[in-house]
Amino acid sequence: MKRTSPGLLAVVAVAGLAAGFLLDQILTAMGRPTFTPSLMLPVLLVLLGLVAVALALPIRRATTGTNTRPVDPFRALRIAMLARASSIVGAAVAGAGGGLVLFLVSRPVAPSLGSMSAAIAAAIGGVLLVAAGLVAEHLCTIRKDDDDDQPEPDEPDFGLSHRD
Repeated sequence: MKRTSPGLLAVVAVAGLAAGFLLDQILTAMGRPTFTPSLMLPVLLVLLGLVAVALALPIRRATTGTNTRPVDPFRALRIAMLARASSIVGAAVAGAGGGLVLFLVSRPVAPSLGSMSAAIAAAIGGVLLVAAGLVAEHLCTIRKDDDDDQPEPDEPDFGLSHRD
């Protein structure tokens, strides 16, 4: 599994920014109030980040040798995928929150304090989830062994090939 690239996170954040801005633009054009995220959203994002890091810590302890209990490799992979998904979702939410803030700032009418603070809190919660996801993903990686760069010896074959 490859690590989450900054380019992917940037693309997802820009897509979220555009989606958040366009959502408020469409809602305003239809005469509806702008979208205001719940104040519980950043709390849930931070909790998800904490859970991802907490689940990744036993994997890190097992790979560094401080924990003697073996780790199920499928569990480790699931936690690494949770960490990767968390960082991608965090980038999308941070971008969407940024798009909402950008829309509110670009309006000639001063935005309400509640909608602006909720959008800023969502963006900050998304950034914190990205950071936690990347930390958890780092905790789930194993260090490279010295013999990983060396080519493996040929396996003994019995004279049969897949063409026989």
